[in-house]
Amino acid sequence: MYTICFVEDEKDLQSVVKLYLEKAGYSVICFEKGQDAIDYIGNHVDLWILDIMLGDDISGFDIIKEIRKENEKVPVIFTSARDKDIDKILGLELGSDDYMTKPYSSKELVLRVNNIIKRVYKNNDENIINYENYKIDINKRIVYIDSKPIKFTSLEFDLLILFLKNKDKSFTRDDILNLVWGNNYFGSDRVVDDLVRRVRKKLPKLKLDTIYGFGYRLS
Repeated sequence: MYTICFVEDEKDLQSVVKLYLEKAGYSVICFEKGQDAIDYIGNHVDLWILDIMLGDDISGFDIIKEIRKENEKVPVIFTSARDKDIDKILGLELGSDDYMTKPYSSKELVLRVNNIIKRVYKNNDENIINYENYKIDINKRIVYIDSKPIKFTSLEFDLLILFLKNKDKSFTRDDILNLVWGNNYFGSDRVVDDLVRRVRKKLPKLKLDTIYGFGYRLS
């Protein structure tokens, strides 16, 4: 599931657009104030929708400048009640991907979001695993809970990927030792139990079942 940050100080419009985006399958985080949006930068976001004119002293232009300091590639859509070429040009110069003038159709906004997401992330979909409210980026080796990254050790991550790629398949402790630690590991197979315990603690919604007398299975 892709995460969108929507910064809009018109509450009614914010509610309607959020509903449309969620129906399209997106996770949506909303902010009314520019400073709150800036404070959120650094968390995982797949696309930003920024109203240029906000209720506080911070504009959408200010926000995108801070976003670009953190991430040069995440797509940004600007919205504005002002249909001015200078705003569109400035937005493009600051690194925006699109510009919509108010009033706009929520359906059209969703279509534009879909097109941008497909263009930017089409080659990355196979490297993303979604499970419950978790998002696992295989290439970056990062696990997100509700878009917030959490720390995983290398072994914890390898164990998680092993089960996610083999749902409903049962593994013995020896299987896990060979696949995660490698054939050269010598020691007690109880390290598997400890690793499973740590992963379960970090991902409580992970349906990692114990098969007593055998091993483990992800359902």
